[in-house]
Amino acid sequence: MIGGGCDGYAVFMHAPTRALLAGLIDYAGLFPPASLSIDRAVEEYARHLRSDDAWMLGTFICPAAKLREFSRAAAMLLPGTHATSGYREMTGGEPWRISALIGDDLAADLEIVHRFNDHHSVEDHGLAVVATIEMKVQSASDIDRSLDMLPEHLSPFFEIPVDRDCRGMVAALAGEDAAAKVRCGGVQPSMIPPIESVAAFIEACAQAGVPFKATAGLHHPVRSEHALSYAADAPRGVMHGFLNVFLGAALLRAGEIDRRGLERILDETDPSAFRSSENGISWRDRTLDVTRLSQAREHFAISYGSCSFDEPTTDLRSLGWL
Repeated sequence: MIGGGCDGYAVFMHAPTRALLAGLIDYAGLFPPASLSIDRAVEEYARHLRSDDAWMLGTFICPAAKLREFSRAAAMLLPGTHATSGYREMTGGEPWRISALIGDDLAADLEIVHRFNDHHSVEDHGLAVVATIEMKVQSASDIDRSLDMLPEHLSPFFEIPVDRDCRGMVAALAGEDAAAKVRCGGVQPSMIPPIESVAAFIEACAQAGVPFKATAGLHHPVRSEHALSYAADAPRGVMHGFLNVFLGAALLRAGEIDRRGLERILDETDPSAFRSSENGISWRDRTLDVTRLSQAREHFAISYGSCSFDEPTTDLRSLGWL
């Protein structure tokens, strides 16, 4: 079942802040602009799991084609029973949660996922599980064909293009144990979708009762201009903010704003317009309490993929949210 949220967060933080941010960031260190090696990416994920900010961490995103490499690289980091100096030692913790990106051959990648889950259900191999998959689609018929092939235990996110009317593809997901996915940026300014397109996607999901996740371009809490990669001569662009996107989605779902209000919050560049308190999370004069924030995160605005976990958490700390 698709859902967001995470337990075990710091007790001193306002409950609404925890509700909005828990389990929000799926780690995509393998992808641009970080483009880490598989060994480095699993080491970084293990480090984040041990950090004070681990309550904000979601799944590890990995192409299905690289799951065997993941098994090798993560062998001594996964929870389970490991051989050390002639002894067998049990390391505690929940199985690592993996979201597998599907390539051009769905059937072949599903078989890879099946073998991976079977292998990592055994403590001696390290505990991990692929429970969600992600794939690109171009039409509602693509979605229908894929849903027919999927086993019940895998929940899919379908990446829907937003450079055209996306309502038909979103509607194809209504009533299914499936979700939509929107790409919010990239390493070139042309890869950043306009506010109107992101708002149209979120509104379509809200109207159809379809949960969604986002990916790419959401390294920072509030909409602002940044370099789009880590290269010295990287192009710059105005990047969407993850507070804008996820609080905006929650406010829309709760009926506190309409489409025009969603576009306004997505366009917000003033960090002081976003406030966290014991009563709720606010954008200007609109506030959501912990109950409605939790409902939105659990059933609607699920998570987003980021190749960096340090950047968003560092920015939140500088804003006084952590």
